[in-house]
Amino acid sequence: MLILRLALRNILRNKRRTSLTCLLLVSALVIMILMDGLMMGVTRIMVESLTETLEGEAQIYRRGWRDRFDPALYLDQPDEIRSSLDADNSVVAWSERVMTPAMLASSYSTQGVMVYGVDMDQERKVSRIQQAQVSGDGLQGPGDILLGDALADKLEVTLGDRIVLTTSSLDGNDLVQVLFRVRGLIRFGPSELDERLAFIDLVAARQMLEMGDGSHQFVVRFEDASIPNAPLVLLFEKVRSEVVDAQGWLSIQPAIGAMLEMSNFGRIVLGLILFLLAALGVVNSIFMSIYERLYEFAVTKAIGTRPFWIGRLIVLESLLMAFISVAIGVVIAYFLGGYLESEGLNMGQMEVSGVVIPDRIKPQMAFNQFVEAAAFLTVLTMLTALYPALYAAKITPAEAVKRSL
Repeated sequence: MLILRLALRNILRNKRRTSLTCLLLVSALVIMILMDGLMMGVTRIMVESLTETLEGEAQIYRRGWRDRFDPALYLDQPDEIRSSLDADNSVVAWSERVMTPAMLASSYSTQGVMVYGVDMDQERKVSRIQQAQVSGDGLQGPGDILLGDALADKLEVTLGDRIVLTTSSLDGNDLVQVLFRVRGLIRFGPSELDERLAFIDLVAARQMLEMGDGSHQFVVRFEDASIPNAPLVLLFEKVRSEVVDAQGWLSIQPAIGAMLEMSNFGRIVLGLILFLLAALGVVNSIFMSIYERLYEFAVTKAIGTRPFWIGRLIVLESLLMAFISVAIGVVIAYFLGGYLESEGLNMGQMEVSGVVIPDRIKPQMAFNQFVEAAAFLTVLTMLTALYPALYAAKITPAEAVKRSL
């Protein structure tokens, strides 16, 4: 208790210097926690933007289909895949799709698009197609079509207008033309997506392409988005064959995975920079305190105080400042993080690699962020204090008296 009382008395000796040092540590801690939450929020948005639009958390398709999206490469006997999906307890929902490139022609313009044949009841469980609908009633029958709002502007059509869809047959020898009526407009976010996107009924798409009960793609949603990225996924092993392939969202979009890794690396670099700057401030404060007490250290060494005791006193003083800073910083970060988590941080809408970052980013705060940042700051402060403590422990009484005079 004696060394604790001495350490507490020493840090309170110069309250202004101690307050400024603690303010530096508190600022570094709060900024680190909030920036970590902000980056986790951006990461969550990027993952959700990918998995809840069209890619899904996982896809099952015929091998070679994703290389050129050839409509002729479809799964013509998907009953076994459906049974496997229904039997897997980790699967929350799945949806079948038929996809084909086509031309949409209105009375004013013609645009090339990718047409998706979907079952709306299934699709709304694996993607946010229902939330993306900005107007209209959606697909109500085989003659209805949903368009991206940017595509509708280019075609100069509105709800209720008729458009002609032209595509090639599966063998590529004939053209197929079907008349549809616009029943809804959707907006997923990325401009290049909303300009090239159209949805029709799954049964109508199959009939148009004369592909029977086949499908080009199964989109799967799991109870945990990390499941399809595991080294071994039982569902994938069960459905894979010489014809069928299955991949998780990280394998489908490796560029997003690289961005997530860079984001995690950036969090580590930012934390190191902030805490190293704070550590330099701690070193400066401790050395100033030591120089002010050179005469006291000389007297204590002269009466037989061991160097280890003096070094331990310096380290304890640093730890006390760290504990005070952590207590204040965690409280500030908790309330400030909670406010930003509910209100969001307005940074303006951005689009990165086809992923739309909304104008308000909400940090994702977690308990481990506070614990890890507080522990890292405390340990770094203690390690930073070792050098000044070693310096103080090696002070000789004669040299200390000279410097203090």
